Amino acid sequence: MNKSDFKILCQSAHGYPLVYLDNAATTQKPEPVIEAMEHYYRETNSNIHRGVHYLSQKATDAFEQARARVRDFIGATHVHEIIFTRGTTEAINLVAYSFGKAFLQQGDEILISEMEHHANIVPWQMTCETHGAHLKVIPFDEQGTLCMDTFEKMLSPRTKLVAVTHVSNTLGTINPVRQIIEKAHQHHIPVLIDGAQAVSHLSVNMQDLNCDFYCFSGHKMYAPMGIGVLYGKEKWLSLMPPYQGGGEMIENVTFSKTTYNDLPFKFEAGTPAVAEAIGLHAAIDYIEQCGIEKIATHEQMLLQAVTEKLKAIGDIQFFGTAPDKAAILSFLIKGIHPYDTGIILDQLGIAVRTGHHCTQPIMDKLGIPGTVRVSFAGYNTLEDVETFIKAVLKVKSMFTTVH
Repeated sequence: MNKSDFKILCQSAHGYPLVYLDNAATTQKPEPVIEAMEHYYRETNSNIHRGVHYLSQKATDAFEQARARVRDFIGATHVHEIIFTRGTTEAINLVAYSFGKAFLQQGDEILISEMEHHANIVPWQMTCETHGAHLKVIPFDEQGTLCMDTFEKMLSPRTKLVAVTHVSNTLGTINPVRQIIEKAHQHHIPVLIDGAQAVSHLSVNMQDLNCDFYCFSGHKMYAPMGIGVLYGKEKWLSLMPPYQGGGEMIENVTFSKTTYNDLPFKFEAGTPAVAEAIGLHAAIDYIEQCGIEKIATHEQMLLQAVTEKLKAIGDIQFFGTAPDKAAILSFLIKGIHPYDTGIILDQLGIAVRTGHHCTQPIMDKLGIPGTVRVSFAGYNTLEDVETFIKAVLKVKSMFTTVH
């Protein structure tokens, strides 16, 4: 992956060359993605599915080609199992609402993990409140690894769905999702996987995983904001009611009754994000041209380098030391608030994330207000790591001088 493909990275911040290490929040967009979206607005812009004219047909073809591209990228069986959403959050909310309405009853249980992003906690709390169900939480250990023995014991006839993250956005842990899915399926329990932090770092295949739902966002995989994907097995999507009402999701409307469209359109009310879907198509092309395995190997090299160099500095506390990790590292410099660290790093041209990372339950368990999080993408370099380490040393020396 060539950094020159990302024009935004070729600038200065506060007089220093920009080093962008906040990729778990959002990745930057390569020129092919921006060009694809620009071309759509310059040459093709039209509403889709509803027009017989030339531009509408061109736009519709491009949109549906993007859907087919996603199907191929994640190894889904059917193109109609790909639902376009605004992102991972909307995808999870869709399942929580529609699955809950169809299948949840008083006293049922939903299992999530202790390391979930708020987007995979709050929707389940809301649907449990609506249907009188209970939310159960799988713990993780001191390394940030899920307690699988406990998980297996939690599965019961009352468990109606398991919803877990593939990769923790705070701890970096790559969860054993294939094992989780197998164990749940032994009890005929469907599984939803939050793949927001996985799809740009790992090769994922729905036939291999055999999960029932998989959710991810375009903007964390070099694509635009405002586009995401819900993959769902046909058998579940067919049984679930629509999430929103309006245009596109209807078959026939009268004032007495409405019938709903076929999949995937049943879950895609309103005008979709056509340009963003085309941008997602271009991003997938870009990732596959670079090679997802090559990207992952490069990121792991950067993770190992930054971890070793931070350890050598001393007085660094790490959070999330699971043996199987993605290129995400959360840490604190002892005695320095994460916000102060982040502010000084920013003044030195380095973008990191500070705070609770939308995982307040993790912070509560660890007894800390937040962390500093470094997260890598394929365009980051060892030079970025060196610049970051020098900046951390500067932060540490400033506070040592003050105290």
